[in-house]
Amino acid sequence: MRRSVLIAATAAAATLALPTLAQTPIVIKFSHVVAPDTPKGKGAQRFKELAEQRTGGKVKIELYPNSQLYKDKEELEALQLGSVQMLAPSLAKFGPLGVKEFEVFDLPFIFKDTDAFRAVTDGAVGADLFKKLEPKGIKGLAYWDNGFHIMSANKPLHNVADFKGMKMRIQSSKVLDAQMRALGAIPQVMAFSELYQALQSGVVDGTEGVASNFYTQRIFEVQKHITLSNHGHLAYAVIVNKKFWDGLPADIRTQLEGAMKDASTYANAIASTENAAALQGIKASGKSTIYMPTAAELAEWKKALMPVHKEMESRVGKATVEAVYKAAGFSAK
Repeated sequence: MRRSVLIAATAAAATLALPTLAQTPIVIKFSHVVAPDTPKGKGAQRFKELAEQRTGGKVKIELYPNSQLYKDKEELEALQLGSVQMLAPSLAKFGPLGVKEFEVFDLPFIFKDTDAFRAVTDGAVGADLFKKLEPKGIKGLAYWDNGFHIMSANKPLHNVADFKGMKMRIQSSKVLDAQMRALGAIPQVMAFSELYQALQSGVVDGTEGVASNFYTQRIFEVQKHITLSNHGHLAYAVIVNKKFWDGLPADIRTQLEGAMKDASTYANAIASTENAAALQGIKASGKSTIYMPTAAELAEWKKALMPVHKEMESRVGKATVEAVYKAAGFSAK
């Protein structure tokens, strides 16, 4: 009798324990290299909130901004190995991975405005590019806009001649390398997390980037001049380890897809306002002079940089370049 009671009690305890085990949340580590108060940082936070809410706590999103887990070059390897499940790298990061077509986004002056950029990412071209990541064990979930690139240095950058001999930090991209060389500058590949100190110490003379990153990373404190060239465009791809994603329960995956869609709408909507606010903050600091190039100066920049498009066709792929031209309504004028 006592043994029967013990068996029954043990069985009951095991039954009670099952729901507790079943409720253990699925953890998604979401790593990125910029500050939490940037458009990307805020987009990641919105995804976390929506994902945890819509899955009823079945999924927990752990955010790791500011390269807390990995440096720029280590991120993609960590994702492929499954050490981290989600990233939002800039599109230039996929070139070194072997998917060179993504470097089309680095071509100078290829997007006349935000609508042109979205026409590419929201359409067939964007979808086709994401498919090219899948053999690498990566699934693309969304494109996040972060606005147009501007230039900074400790001297004015108005004319092409001003770049001669300048050591300019770039991401690892052959297109960006060619861009800086076309301007007469010396490109220096460097992790974003190392940029402030490199500018402060003079290891590099200047950089390109977006206003929100210049502001949140305090780049303006170590750069006296900023030129609103809008010569390039910065965007991110929210990506996930494909094996992990495919292994999620179908209902959870659907809920996460919806959360990502809404978080992406939010992140893309705030990009321009965040950059504008950042420029106002930089102006208010009085530490960096902000310069708007004249039409003649921009025409000179374009004349120097447009040959990069033809030069990079063999790397990026002529078909990819032409597809982006068509979708974006590109004109060399």
